[in-house]
Amino acid sequence: MTSPLEQGMAFHQQQQATKTILVVEDEPDIGAVLTEALLQETSYHVVLVDTPSHALQVVKNITPHLLILNYNLPQMNGLDLCDRLHHANGLEQVPTILLSARLPHQQLAQRHILGMSKPFDLDELLETVDKLLA
Repeated sequence: MTSPLEQGMAFHQQQQATKTILVVEDEPDIGAVLTEALLQETSYHVVLVDTPSHALQVVKNITPHLLILNYNLPQMNGLDLCDRLHHANGLEQVPTILLSARLPHQQLAQRHILGMSKPFDLDELLETVDKLLA
């Protein structure tokens, strides 16, 4: 039988092992679908925000292991947000998936960012997330 202290330590280790995905999506329906699918089909923690400025604030308190960004965002596009996030302390190597109906393929290739066209296949997205976080 484990003590409450041992249980608490095991819970803390499990929480540390859980990887976090930051989703930046300004379309509420798409954000809800992404969040729900990731929470139901994976063991990852998901943080959903709807603006680049909110994303830049969130990364001051959490360190995401993966970024899923909409390209067409208010205030700045997803590539500019990706650049800003990757310049944040400790986020330089965080893999990124950019979602858009019209992907800027050349810029994605230059930055080594994975792009997925909207509408995207949910199973393909989930497989890609698992590969990037493996």
